[in-house]
Amino acid sequence: MFVDSHCHLTFPELAARLPEIREAMAQAQVDRALCICTTLEEFESVHALALQFDNFWATVGVHPDNEGVTEPSLDDLVRRSALPRVVAIGETGLDYYQMEERKGGRAVSDMDWQRDRFRTHIRAARQVRKPLVIHTRAASADTVAILKEEGEDGSPGSAGGVFHCFTETAEVARAALDLGFYISFSGILTFKTAQDLRDVAAFVPADRLLIETDSPYLAPVPFRGKTNNPSYVPHVARQLAHLRGVAVEEVAELTSRNFERLFMADES
Repeated sequence: MFVDSHCHLTFPELAARLPEIREAMAQAQVDRALCICTTLEEFESVHALALQFDNFWATVGVHPDNEGVTEPSLDDLVRRSALPRVVAIGETGLDYYQMEERKGGRAVSDMDWQRDRFRTHIRAARQVRKPLVIHTRAASADTVAILKEEGEDGSPGSAGGVFHCFTETAEVARAALDLGFYISFSGILTFKTAQDLRDVAAFVPADRLLIETDSPYLAPVPFRGKTNNPSYVPHVARQLAHLRGVAVEEVAELTSRNFERLFMADES
């Protein structure tokens, strides 16, 4: 019924609890999940989940905020993306959040390594014709600009993809939609302080909506502050249903259909 389009089940908070989590998913009618890769070092573990369980799939990519890890080449991404049950490139994008504190006082001009890494992912996705999983935080203008510069405009030949765990403005959402991307909402949508985000979620076209947990982070109300897991994604769906004035079953159906359209085109 429900699909978690973005989770990190190889992270230590969840990896040791996998049997428990899978049982909780079944109880919550969460029947599929996309397991996200954030480093090349992590890829084998992420891919193994997709090979072991027929309701999990995998991505390949290096998160924009990860330093001190293997830098992905175009060939690294292309080769791994061709493996069974790898359905997307990412998570990739740009993250300038709290740069002064987290990046040793570096300026945006010092972040070429992130922008170069992002371009490598976009080029890989376009080459293999698989969608991108985009992370953008405090960097939306550059994220959109680089996508456009690399030819992502929604036309044939574009990779497309999803802006995951969306927290940006309505203007950024419209720009992403104009480029042919989907918008995915997480448990943040249920937070008391997230009214602006709820306003965005209310206008995104039904055929471009996805839901996710981004677990182990960002557990939705009423589990806020706890370790998140895919069994909580129905709470995101219920919030979306309330915002849009429809039944939760309708949100489950349309987001599952959108997941299939975006990620499962090449799956048998």
